[in-house]
Amino acid sequence: MKTLQSTLLLLLFVPLIKPAPPTQQDLRIIYDYGTDNFEETLFTQDYEDKYLDVKNIKEKEAMIKPDEKSHQLQKDESLTPLPPKKENDEMPTCLLCVCLSGSVYCEEIDIDAVPPLPKESAYLYARFNKIKRLTAKDFAEIPNLRRLDFTGNLIEDIEDSTFSKLSLLEELTLAENQLLKLPVLPPKLTLFNAKYNKIKSRGIKANTFKKLSNLSFLYLDHNALESVPLNLPESLRVIHLQFNNITSITDDTFCKANDIRYIRDRIEEIRLEGNPIILGKHPNSFICLKRLPVGLYF
Repeated sequence: MKTLQSTLLLLLFVPLIKPAPPTQQDLRIIYDYGTDNFEETLFTQDYEDKYLDVKNIKEKEAMIKPDEKSHQLQKDESLTPLPPKKENDEMPTCLLCVCLSGSVYCEEIDIDAVPPLPKESAYLYARFNKIKRLTAKDFAEIPNLRRLDFTGNLIEDIEDSTFSKLSLLEELTLAENQLLKLPVLPPKLTLFNAKYNKIKSRGIKANTFKKLSNLSFLYLDHNALESVPLNLPESLRVIHLQFNNITSITDDTFCKANDIRYIRDRIEEIRLEGNPIILGKHPNSFICLKRLPVGLYF
């Protein structure tokens, strides 16, 4: 009877006993006696996990560190010498200046020489720079120039032939420079402005203005002239000679001493104030004029 009870209790408790989970060694044993591709599956999974980990690490390193090729490229670039910096006179003129349909504006850019100009240039404004000298070479290839303005530079010297080939030049402004003398002027000038320089009478040749038959406006005020320039053309309308050192004037300066009928009717304005000359002492010097010059008479 006791033996029967023990057997029944054993049968009741056996289904409740669960086996412990298999260890790694047990897995190997299962492979040996289980399916053929189980270990291959475990290896593949392990490889993929490691591959992904390594890939992620490399990607992070790539984000932080440049690759060897780019590093070498950077190194090469750092060793490659940079080209020398171009000066103003080496730059294309229309980048350095402003070019607009035949007009070139090179104002206040600190150039010390005339830049190469486009061949079609007709007007050049190079005011308030540091240009010290003008030569024939500056305009040799620019035959169509009609107006040049070099106001406010440091020009001390101009070659005599600088403007001789500019047959179309009508207006030439050299105001506010350091000139001591004048060059040969082109024949078709209508306006010449060289005020605020250091020009003396000996710096102007006797025939400088004689053949300028189109010259209407002459500005030579604020210089160091001791006398009125000779052979002023009949075409002149305005003559500014104020604030010089003019001390003398003759009957032939503006008029013709041997022709009392001669009238110089084109002249509209002559300014001589600021000079040491007393105009009232030379009444015959203005007898051909419609208007008396502005200046000191007593």
